[in-house]
Amino acid sequence: MRYTNRNEAGTLLASALEKYRGQDVVVLAVPRGGLPVGAVVAKSLEAPLDVALSKKIGHPYNPEYAIGAISLTDVVLTDAKGISEAYIQQQVQKIRQKLHTRYETYHKGRPAVSLSGKVVVIVDDGVATGNTITALTKLVSRQQPEKIVVAVPVAPPSAIAKLRQEPHVDEVVCLQSPEDFQAVGQYYLHFYQVSDEEAIRLLNESRAEPMP
Repeated sequence: MRYTNRNEAGTLLASALEKYRGQDVVVLAVPRGGLPVGAVVAKSLEAPLDVALSKKIGHPYNPEYAIGAISLTDVVLTDAKGISEAYIQQQVQKIRQKLHTRYETYHKGRPAVSLSGKVVVIVDDGVATGNTITALTKLVSRQQPEKIVVAVPVAPPSAIAKLRQEPHVDEVVCLQSPEDFQAVGQYYLHFYQVSDEEAIRLLNESRAEPMP
């Protein structure tokens, strides 16, 4: 199945998450591709929307392969065996500067939504290896949410299995998990690059909506 766009994927994902409507939920979208999906889910669940401000640490010989992730306050390493401490510290400093810039861009002086004691639904437009989102869930767990749910429209079986093995991930919701998965974009008819402008608009629209 191919989704028309991220909005359609978000609508279908929201239906699969309907049981969380009315609970103390925060939808945490992975920027930037996860924001159009997360915005639809948040509106359907009548929940606040925020962005997952974290970034993967790439392997020195394969930058696409995540060896961990960084947030504004924490670092988690998931597969850093044999990687020098100097490389990791250099990446932490460089990436954290980018995260501070992104925080200011997206929040415009507003505080991030608290995740403590909440049902946190982490949403992206899809997952490939699962390494980056696995590291993100570890970062989120440090904020002591009541529950962590990972929700995506598509991911390969290997990534779903990896996420389900994480002790702090309470539930994984994935609409389709094809064996012949190659890339997230192949499951969308329209898969464009989400701009910062669109990401900010979606966040602002969500904040402007009255919560029940």
